This record gives sequence, structure tokens and C-alpha cells, in this order.
Amino acid sequence: MFENYNTPKELRPSDPRFGCGPSLVPVEFLEKLAATGQDLMGTSHRKPAVKNLVKEVQEGIAKYFNMPSDYQVVLGNGGATLLFDMISLGLVKKKSAHFTCGEFSSKWYKSANSIPWITSEEVKAEYGEGVVGQNVADADLIAMTLNETSTGVQIEGLPEVDDQTLLCVDATSGAGQVPCDVSKVDVFFFSPQKVFASEGGLWIALMSPKALARAKEIEGNKERYIPGIMSFDSAISNGTKNQTYNTPAISTLFFINEQVKLMNEFGGYDKAIAYAEDKAKLLYSWAEEKEYLSAYVKEDKFRSRAVATIDLDDKYDASALISIFAKEGSVNGIDAYRKLGRNQFRISLFHNVKLEDLEKLTKMISLAIES
Repeated sequence: MFENYNTPKELRPSDPRFGCGPSLVPVEFLEKLAATGQDLMGTSHRKPAVKNLVKEVQEGIAKYFNMPSDYQVVLGNGGATLLFDMISLGLVKKKSAHFTCGEFSSKWYKSANSIPWITSEEVKAEYGEGVVGQNVADADLIAMTLNETSTGVQIEGLPEVDDQTLLCVDATSGAGQVPCDVSKVDVFFFSPQKVFASEGGLWIALMSPKALARAKEIEGNKERYIPGIMSFDSAISNGTKNQTYNTPAISTLFFINEQVKLMNEFGGYDKAIAYAEDKAKLLYSWAEEKEYLSAYVKEDKFRSRAVATIDLDDKYDASALISIFAKEGSVNGIDAYRKLGRNQFRISLFHNVKLEDLEKLTKMISLAIES
């Protein structure tokens, strides 16, 4: 269908990476890491060079999110998926309630539901639809997903919970540019390979005093088994020493530190949110203007400002066009989420994806289809 298409040079983006994870890591970050030479890579994470790096990451994140002073930034290895199990094992007393709207929020629910000594409840929205969280009377932990990476749905707001209930938010693909008042959340966690332009394998959690106390209470119950690698007590105590429990990937820490510095210098959370809003307006307006396109998420208030999902009329094959872009090296990473099975483009709006490059991408796709 698009065999003879070739993108004009003036329409090609400055960087071809529009993937929704791993995200666009600036080349200058790689050059800065290489310039550290023998001073950082290959150094024990118990030594000053790495501990100072972790401290800088913790302080930069606390500043960026305007984190309350009595919260703690805790880091660990394994990524946010590990935290699905870790939270259910170490923070749920009796029951968790999960508000799901896609593959990853459902994955968190399934993880909790597999643990025999707690119960879990799912409040489910159909894929492409938003979900509204609320307090659940008999649940002691409410689980929300800030931005559903698979479908491009983000939550509209946070539910209010009582003093005996923890509100936990998986913010993996939205943390940093989808609005969220972390002071209203007990555990706000994410992996850094999305907005924060690093690699995977690390989790970062902003934990409230209520969450810290819950972790201590549950680990004090010696009848409950918690694997050492999933111990919040170990992660929290190491965090106070600017460490992770076990050896981290230094490059991951280095890249997120560079990105947090960059975003703080850009103007912080509010400025990043505004920039993401500009990019979202560009893409969703384009989808509304073209008769062969439509936004997968119908209600604007639930449309992600981090991951845009745009459906293409079935007369045109999105995967064929994506293959042409990949072959010419102009664009990569805009495939629909594989399990969604839609004729669709899924496009990252992450902070390092430039507005002008997104504009070029829309023109490329339109030119290919209309010609």
C-alpha cells in the first residue's frame, strides 16, 4: 500500500524515537556517562560516588514533585512490576481495591488476586474508557494507575481515602507530566524508562508517613512471609542511607539524574505539564481534523497527556506504514500495543519528544495516507 512512499527530508524528525518505553534517552546523556571514565561505572553502590548519585536523584525528585518533607523517596531494583507484588505482600493488610482500565492496571490486580492471604476487588472500565476511583469501605489499600500505557487513558483525579486506607498510584508512564498532587498519595511509584528518559530495572516510590508506618507494621507480623528482595523495611532503611538494597544499574541512575536536572531546569512539574498539554492538543486536534483518524479514547478528560492512541481507518494499514518508516529510518516505536490488536498509532508525548518533531510526524503520516 505504501511501497512507493518516501518521506521528504524536510519532514523527517530530528530524532526518530517516538516509542512509549523505553523512551528517548538523549545522546548527550550517553556522552556524559562516558566522560565519567573510571570514576563511576564499576564502583560499589556502598561507596560515596554511587551514594552521592542516589542522593542527588532523591533530592531532585523531591524538589520536582514538591514532595512533603515527611515523605521519603525509596528506590529498589526490579521495576514497577515488582512493586505490584511487593505492595500486595507488604502494604495490604486484608484487602485491596483496584481500578483498572487496561493491560497494566489489570496486571496489578491479577498480581494481588493471586496472593491467598489477602482479598482483592477489581472495579473495571472497558479498554479505551476512563475509570473514576473512590474509597472502598472494606479495603485498606486503593490501587490506581495514573496513566494506562496500553490504551492511552489517564485518570481524571484522585479519590479521597480515610485514615486507615492507603492510596497507591502506579505512575510509571505518566510520572513527571501527568498532573498529580503527590501529597494526596501514600505511595506514588514509577519506573524511570518513560518520561524520565532512563532505562528499566529500577523502581522509585514516594512514600507517605502512613505508608512507611504500614510497611513497618506488616513486616512486624512474623507470620506473614515476605521475600527479602521484596522487603519494604530493607528498601526504606537503605533509602535513608542513599542506597538500594542490592546492586543497581549505574547507567539507569545516571540517566534519570540527568533527566531530573534537565526537567527542573526547564521549569519543573508545572512547566512540563504545560508542555505535554501543548503536544496533546497537537495530536488530538490532528486526529479530529482528519477523516481517516480518530482518538481511541473518546472523552478528552481521560485522554493521556503522555501516551496518545490514534486509530486509523481500516482502509489503510497502520503496520505497513510503520514498517516503511522503520525501513527508511525516519520514525520508530509508534506501533499499537500488541495485545490491543487495533489498527492504531501509539505515540509518546514524553518530555524529550519535541513538539516540532511531533508536528513533522503528523505531516508524514498524513502525506503518506493522502498521497
